[in-house]
Amino acid sequence: MTTNRKLFVLDTNVLMHDPAAVYRFEEHDVYIPIIVLEELDAHKTGSSEVARNTRQASRFLDEILTQATNLELGAPLPSRADRPAGRLFIPLKTSNRPLPEAFVAHTADNQLLALTRDLADTQTGRSVILVSKDINLRIKARALGLRAEDYASDRVLDDADLLYRGIEPLHLGPKDSLAAHPSPNGLPSYEVCGAVTENWYPNEFLVADDGLPTEAIVREVGGNRARLEGIRDYGPQGKAVWGVRARNTEQNFALNLLMDPAIDFVTLLGHAGTGKTLLTLAAGLHQTLEQELYTEIIMTRVTIPVGEDIGFLPGTEEEKMGPWMGALEDNLDVLNQAELESRAQSQWARAAATDLIRSRVRIKSLNFMRGRTFLRKFIIIDEAQNLTAHQMKTLITRAGPGTKVVCLGNIAQIDSPYLTETTSGITYVIDRFKGWKHSGHVTLRRGERSRLADYATDIL
Repeated sequence: MTTNRKLFVLDTNVLMHDPAAVYRFEEHDVYIPIIVLEELDAHKTGSSEVARNTRQASRFLDEILTQATNLELGAPLPSRADRPAGRLFIPLKTSNRPLPEAFVAHTADNQLLALTRDLADTQTGRSVILVSKDINLRIKARALGLRAEDYASDRVLDDADLLYRGIEPLHLGPKDSLAAHPSPNGLPSYEVCGAVTENWYPNEFLVADDGLPTEAIVREVGGNRARLEGIRDYGPQGKAVWGVRARNTEQNFALNLLMDPAIDFVTLLGHAGTGKTLLTLAAGLHQTLEQELYTEIIMTRVTIPVGEDIGFLPGTEEEKMGPWMGALEDNLDVLNQAELESRAQSQWARAAATDLIRSRVRIKSLNFMRGRTFLRKFIIIDEAQNLTAHQMKTLITRAGPGTKVVCLGNIAQIDSPYLTETTSGITYVIDRFKGWKHSGHVTLRRGERSRLADYATDIL
């Protein structure tokens, strides 16, 4: 008998990636084989993100199974009023039917494939689907004629090209109006009325046509009205930030977000050489040492494999993170040279200033950020494209009063085997924060490293 209720077989990596995955399949049934529980048991020890997720997944499973009166009939999953509840099954049987000779190894993956094939044969009229983050396992499943899918519940967008850029052209229609508006901070201010404002977000940058303000930022929007404000010039003819000036419009937009104390959360996307790290460090040093808005700069990044313990490396926490912080050292050297040369100081004064700068920049491991609260810190999360949505939440929620968080990333260079452009943590936060008045985002597309680097980016 045919039924619309599907049967999903979950791989171990799905539960490690999202401990609440078992709740994401609505009215459909979920199978978790014993071999998956064995693998969860093998990864539950430690302080890494994977170990924490594993323990949480086990707690969720235990909570569901305690509600079951007969495990052979499955444990009911939480239901909603608009749909029936699916059921969770923990099958005890293993497959006695061998896989083809090409599958020689008696691995956990092959046991999972064999069980999925048996379910597909016996559950006639139902769709049996293997869900795994492992691409090779999905390929092998399809080679056996089985349905296999990636875990898509954490997918933010269907296409990465739809991701919010933070920059939009300003085209006023015949029914839209723009008028100058008084501004208390000396920057030009305008009020726009009309349907054009419907797709704008707070702190989004607008590049206008001739006859309109050339560049502006959306400060307030709602009810078919928006208040625009002119932006500060940090370009070649404008104000330098710790010896650094914007080389293009996108970099100037980024510095406007980084230097604005009213914006607590900034995300910058861009390929190598667009200036993400250099601009962020310059803004952080200026606001920490010159304006004293923050007490210190904290920089962290994920170490691949995701959540791996760095304890095997010698030295302190900062020394352990050293191999992954080459970009920080390179950019600090550039900033030190630019700022100190501009002040024409003596060699001794330069050495003392360099030591002061480095004393205010702290390197922290992602694995030891949990449970902490940072007050008046300028936090930089580098290589954020390799973080999951859950890891991003863990880091951002560490921010206390007076703290600014900046996430840097390039979704074209994801090193994690279980993340894609549409499921990366930085994609998740860009999409979720775009409507908040204390956040801003810019996608940097123009490289400024060198003509060789730009050409290599385009052709390789």
